[in-house]
Amino acid sequence: MARREFTDDDLHMDFPELATRTRTFSAGAPRAVTVSADGDRVVFLRSAGTQDPVDQLWVYDVPAGAERLVHAPPGDIGIDDYATDSAGRLAAFTVGGRLITADLTTGEVAEHPADGPVSDARPDPTGERVGYLVAGALRIRDLSGGEDMLLAGEAGNDAVTWGSAERVAGEFGRRRGYWWSPDGRYVLAARVDTSRVRKLVTHDPNDPQAPPGELALPLAGEANAQVTLHLLDLDGGWVDVHWDRETYPYLVAVSWTEAGGPLITVLRRLQQHGLVLAIDPRTGETQVHAELADPRWVSPVPGTPCHLPDGRVLIGGELAHDGYDARCLFADGTLLTPPSLYVRRVCGRLHTRDGVVDRAEADLLVEGSDTDPAEQHLFRVLAHTGSTGLEVQRLTTAPGWHTGAVGGDTVVVGTRSLDHPGTHWTIYAGGERRGELRSHAAAPPSAPRPTLERITDRRLPAAVLYPRAHVAGRRLPVLLDIDGAPGGQQVVADRAAWVVRQWWADAGFAVVVVDNRGTPGVAPSFEKVVHRRVADVVLADQVDGLYALAEKHPDLDLGRLAVRGWGFGGWLAALAVLRRPDVFHCGIAGTPIVDWQLSPSAYAERYLGLPADAADVYAHHGLLESAAEPPVRPGEARPLLIVADLADTRLLPAHALRLSAALLAAGRPHAVLPLAGAPRTAALRLELDFVQRHLP
Repeated sequence: MARREFTDDDLHMDFPELATRTRTFSAGAPRAVTVSADGDRVVFLRSAGTQDPVDQLWVYDVPAGAERLVHAPPGDIGIDDYATDSAGRLAAFTVGGRLITADLTTGEVAEHPADGPVSDARPDPTGERVGYLVAGALRIRDLSGGEDMLLAGEAGNDAVTWGSAERVAGEFGRRRGYWWSPDGRYVLAARVDTSRVRKLVTHDPNDPQAPPGELALPLAGEANAQVTLHLLDLDGGWVDVHWDRETYPYLVAVSWTEAGGPLITVLRRLQQHGLVLAIDPRTGETQVHAELADPRWVSPVPGTPCHLPDGRVLIGGELAHDGYDARCLFADGTLLTPPSLYVRRVCGRLHTRDGVVDRAEADLLVEGSDTDPAEQHLFRVLAHTGSTGLEVQRLTTAPGWHTGAVGGDTVVVGTRSLDHPGTHWTIYAGGERRGELRSHAAAPPSAPRPTLERITDRRLPAAVLYPRAHVAGRRLPVLLDIDGAPGGQQVVADRAAWVVRQWWADAGFAVVVVDNRGTPGVAPSFEKVVHRRVADVVLADQVDGLYALAEKHPDLDLGRLAVRGWGFGGWLAALAVLRRPDVFHCGIAGTPIVDWQLSPSAYAERYLGLPADAADVYAHHGLLESAAEPPVRPGEARPLLIVADLADTRLLPAHALRLSAALLAAGRPHAVLPLAGAPRTAALRLELDFVQRHLP
């Protein structure tokens, strides 16, 4: 795999500048990898060089064993994403709001006129039409005749959009708002009405003359957008999809394949109960296929639900009875995966070589972890009708973090590990290695080698990273670099997770990372024990983990301890400094959550409940009361650097500003670093200066 090394000019830049210019050494690397249904084409995005932000569309021809450029956008705006038809012969995408399609077999590229900036362009499965969003409307363009039609839209009503995902959808990993039927004759489209959502006023910090804007962001305990689903016939027919939306307001996942009709997953607002519903395309009526329930919250497996070729419905979820504590796959209630396999995602189905689905061949490609939560591997799960169940074959053996894409009998394996930089993409067809996707990304200037281990009686995954020139016996100040968020696993066998941390280590620190309870990869009970007591569990695990590591690593000097984090980790860093000044001596809180009631509704309520029912829980998890209390003893107030991203539309700048105001009123030492959409690496040098000044 080609990988560019730095030139002398590059090395004149320091690490934070290098990391910023190279998108943390990912510019020039393949991404967004998909495989055509027949397995003949691997489609991906890649920019031309180590500091080039403009992603281009590429195809790897599997039979020919060669890659070719399909489209290189002119100028400095690249391709963010693309979609293909079911055969993988036609791709649609946008560049700077322009609608573009590309024939992936001939390389022919065409731009299509549109009335306004376009987003989310998607071909129908037959490749005859392309859907796209513009000005809140869903439109369809016929590629053969050039006709363009409005499929759904409400001109003049800015509160309503068609075909787009609402803000809350992102909390469940859903990015789409419309789905084609397998024959390309119908579209299942979401209508999103934000008229009940409180509108927040936004300003562009870089342009004081720009008029203020409005942001419909549902906050904890407040009204969400109203989401409805509709089956739209390209000939003008219209069928509403019916389910109890008052009880189950969250649309979590949608699937519509050639193996069966549309399936949706819906959840209650507190996310403790959900339904998998089958939709009758003729009437829009729904039938309950399965129920999902958990006293904490439900965690559907990405890639499910979907129909298997034999008509059964694949569902992913927790197995928490008869002594089991697992995350598994089920087909019509039959267990498909052993409890020892922690299922993370279903990549797709393995087909026969000619692309025709064969029930005896339609097994699943699954990402999951078995023996070590720090590693992710690819597994073939036998899901055909004749399978006896619980038949799983691990396809990857090398230590690391493996991802997959599949089409026909072609499997593309992306491998990240501690042994090499970046992701190595290897193409297999019919079980034989057929090539790899080249990378132009720069190799980082260091090769981190963290020590990964399990600590405390709770078996917390943890890691320690030393300076490259460290000599055993030399005591080092400690930086606890944290995320801690549910879903935010950090202790992974992937070099990319440690490159920035190695820079901190080389500045003279022992860098420590602890995956507290609440993070994924171990077991459902490990994740969900934080329900309504996130602060106590997470902070206790971090502190206990520090002391456990210090016993095993005598060079860790906990008398000089800094803590750093962003987002949820920023909240946790500030919480540590405010509530455990006996342990932590200074902290960096990047875009922290300060008041959980100012957080997105689905995110905050999943872990803390509704504010009206749990006011004490929200108060306990907020930072303002602790920040407003003067320190008990002189000198106990620990310095805190607050990094405020003024352009963040999810964790609003109001969080950081309120925290600063409370600290200021209490006379607590702190500093505020404002950013306006800059990457986190841009602040690294200032973060380091702050820690070096304030550690004892």
